[in-house]
Amino acid sequence: VQLQASGGGLVQAGGSLRLSCAASGRTFSRYNMAWFRQAPGKEREFVAAITSGGYTYYAESVKGPFTISRDNAKSTVYLQMNSLKPEDTAVYYCAASQIYGAPSSPLTYTYWGQGTQVTVSS
Repeated sequence: VQLQASGGGLVQAGGSLRLSCAASGRTFSRYNMAWFRQAPGKEREFVAAITSGGYTYYAESVKGPFTISRDNAKSTVYLQMNSLKPEDTAVYYCAASQIYGAPSSPLTYTYWGQGTQVTVSS
């Protein structure tokens, strides 16, 4: 599967953005999907995940303001980000996996998108 992330940009603190990740292929509904992010000089970190069955998982730091969702008809996963903070600045990556594994571990995911930059100004 190929993943194409979009929706990043520059936003002021307190603002919102919605990221999208469009997947190729006709078996999108079978994939567990996730968002990770990587800030300059830091390791890639888990943000949120949604399983093929619709169960959701969030990093503690984003629980509440961020919402992950999926539209299987459009083969797209979304990340709605509200109340953004400067520390949310990072490149955001979407990832996909057909195997069962820890939702927050990058090792669970086989396919990765190219990333989209999110910059939150103070």
